[in-house]
Amino acid sequence: MYSIVKVISVMSIPLIVSLVLVHGYLKGVKVYEVFVEGAAEGIKTAVRILPNLIAILMAIGIFRSSGAMDLLLLLLKVPAKLVGIPPEVMPLVLIRPLSGSGALGMACEIFETYGPDSFAGRVAGTMMGSTETIFYTIAVYFGAIGIKDTRHVLPSALLADLAGVMASVAVCSLIFR
Repeated sequence: MYSIVKVISVMSIPLIVSLVLVHGYLKGVKVYEVFVEGAAEGIKTAVRILPNLIAILMAIGIFRSSGAMDLLLLLLKVPAKLVGIPPEVMPLVLIRPLSGSGALGMACEIFETYGPDSFAGRVAGTMMGSTETIFYTIAVYFGAIGIKDTRHVLPSALLADLAGVMASVAVCSLIFR
């Protein structure tokens, strides 16, 4: 079974690319020209959202280096314990909405310190797949199309993130405890 899964995973990307190219050719699409046009538009979009990305990265740096994250962790320690969130994963809970790479670093730290098969490691791994880098995503997508008023997006996204955190803890509690 492992060898079948390995063959499928190795072949999936080349197969998908080939299917897209063949389908485009059969439909009469000038595949290369469309690709180049899309790449040029992608570069324009990257340049347009660059200020938003810089602002988000700077805000994350300030949040972490100012001690605000440590203070927030201290304030949330008791409520997190009441709802069953392991204290070891609280830094991940706070950094995940802000930074994907920061969250990955925190998850790796949890895995190294407590082990990937520990309860904290399992919650951290599940949480990484159940939550999103909200602020980054909002900055990229809304910045790309020029929307400045996100209105209800942030509260809704934060609520969904909280649901992902709680679901991660609940599922891991049911399965691994």
